Amino acid sequence: MKRYLVISIVLGTVVTSTLAADTYTIDPAYSPANFDIARVGFSSQRGTFKKTHGKVILDFAAKTGSVDFTIQSASIDMGSAAWTSHLSDPGLFNVKKFPTMNFKSEKLVFDGEKVVAADGLFTMLGVTKPLRVTVKDFQCGNSSVDKRSLCSGNITAKLKRSDFGLTKYIPVVSDEVSISVPVDAYKN
Repeated sequence: MKRYLVISIVLGTVVTSTLAADTYTIDPAYSPANFDIARVGFSSQRGTFKKTHGKVILDFAAKTGSVDFTIQSASIDMGSAAWTSHLSDPGLFNVKKFPTMNFKSEKLVFDGEKVVAADGLFTMLGVTKPLRVTVKDFQCGNSSVDKRSLCSGNITAKLKRSDFGLTKYIPVVSDEVSISVPVDAYKN
């Protein structure tokens, strides 16, 4: 009898915890992945990956959640067709061989009711490494346009591209890359 009681309590906790979590779908129209990289020691180049998608699960009561965010590599846009094509080539983003990049996290960091960071794994060019992303301006509420429930925030991270095998042009082009993603995610 005690064994069944313990199993019932554990299952009840798992079910309650699962029911308390809400799933949000990241809106790709408002969540492009931007990057900034210093080159030639004088200026920075900025680019955007225009196609993204993902899910966020949030459990505010338990202060837990997860993220699964995918970037379509071929959606890179440097503002110039020649520059975009060059960065798509093998030796750089190699978009034909590696069509996506991905960030997955099972560990969200909360400060009160706000998500302030996520620790996870980032995969690029077939290499997976730990990555911490910082979340600023996190808020949840209802959209003023369509009244749907959403959470949003500004995601930033820095990584070394050499960690993922993208070493071409180092040191003329910096090894460190800054990433920023404004995220709007609607509750399912």
